[in-house]
Amino acid sequence: MLKTEHSMNEYKLILNDRFERSVVSFLNSKTGGRIFVGVRDDGTVIGVDNPNEVQMQISDKIKNNIRPETLGLYDVVLNEENGKIYIEVIISSGTEKPYYIKNLGMTSEGYLIRIGSQSQQMTQAMIENAFARRTRNSLKLIESFHQNLTFNQLKIYYEEHGKALNSQFAKTLDFFTSEGKYNILAFLFADQNDISIKIAKYAGTDKIDLIENEEYGYCSILKSCDRVLDKLTIENKTFTKITAKDRLEKKLFDSIAMREAVINAFVHNDYTDLMSPVFEIFSDRLEITSYGGLIDGMTKEELFEGCSRPRNREIMRIFKDVDKVEQLGSGMKRMLKTYKTDIFKISPNFFHVVLYFDGTTPSGTENEKTTPSFGKLPQETTLNAEKLPQDEVSQKTSDILLNIMSVKPQISIEDLAAECGISVNGVKWQIKNLKKRGLLERIGKNYGGHWVVKLGK
Repeated sequence: MLKTEHSMNEYKLILNDRFERSVVSFLNSKTGGRIFVGVRDDGTVIGVDNPNEVQMQISDKIKNNIRPETLGLYDVVLNEENGKIYIEVIISSGTEKPYYIKNLGMTSEGYLIRIGSQSQQMTQAMIENAFARRTRNSLKLIESFHQNLTFNQLKIYYEEHGKALNSQFAKTLDFFTSEGKYNILAFLFADQNDISIKIAKYAGTDKIDLIENEEYGYCSILKSCDRVLDKLTIENKTFTKITAKDRLEKKLFDSIAMREAVINAFVHNDYTDLMSPVFEIFSDRLEITSYGGLIDGMTKEELFEGCSRPRNREIMRIFKDVDKVEQLGSGMKRMLKTYKTDIFKISPNFFHVVLYFDGTTPSGTENEKTTPSFGKLPQETTLNAEKLPQDEVSQKTSDILLNIMSVKPQISIEDLAAECGISVNGVKWQIKNLKKRGLLERIGKNYGGHWVVKLGK
């Protein structure tokens, strides 16, 4: 049994003529919502006959009976409970409000909004206010500076997913302005464009020492997205944490959360000024920044609850067509399975996601869902390099030093000493011993170089 109906959920036993009313009311609402077909009002799952056919009927009703265009704003998903299949329709809050039922025309009867658990007609004042706030800088309305565009990369992506594009694909994907010119949306997905996508890598925790700055753009943003994901996957090295009982291996950051954060940055970035997402790798964290902040009218609480309101429904639609996006609103839930909400830093113009390698947040507090920090050694383990014989070296101390250097390869000897609570001379002695044992190597000079931990030897 599902939860009872509320402001973001509605249950329908069968698909009926009032279905479009519910969809329109969620499109015009602040948060969107979900419609469950084959479920009683009390949440009991009854199921539907011919679910695949009903799924197609639902998509046709939304696509053909509601205006403005809704592609990219809804999902139709088959679910199962106790052997009974029911249908979940996920509706995003629309970006071109107010929406209305096509056969009722632009009349008060055709405009509805979700209030509590009911769909109600919008007042004239509500309709006029929605028109006044309607997005005017939609990507499809802005003409591209370049009109000689090709889309071979886009066609390959669709073909790989069994969705070959026909000769009318540019019109179907909203690549034209009302004057028949290619728009910025088309420009973003073209084989060649002016969108620079870079990954910067720094030696330390700030932007002083840039050691790598590679270009992944100037092509379809689908291809750029894949290239960024590939690069960050390579950078996501495995480190080992030695405990009293186990030897634990873990990636620097959660790969699923990283993927969702990268895709969200591409899909929800504000491209109206041709600004692009930024990806930065520091010695202790990965930062992903997109432009635009929160969508107008959405709160942080609604964002973290998984409310779906895409900034660019046209981009969302294409990314979903090629299976880069699953259910609407699911990306946030995946990230919050591993990390807390404090990885998100949101300002009026920017949206930052910060994934710390050692599991700490910017404030230095431990994130209990991620890798714990190493901490300092007990006072009795303090080393004196001049007096301590080699055979008395603590294996635990060596393991902790190796773990820290595998996670923070650019860390200095002084910072190692401070983090472990041992003397600088003690760290130097340990490093000398670890090099002799073939477990550690230094690449480069003291400034700008890095440690290479050779585990398993």
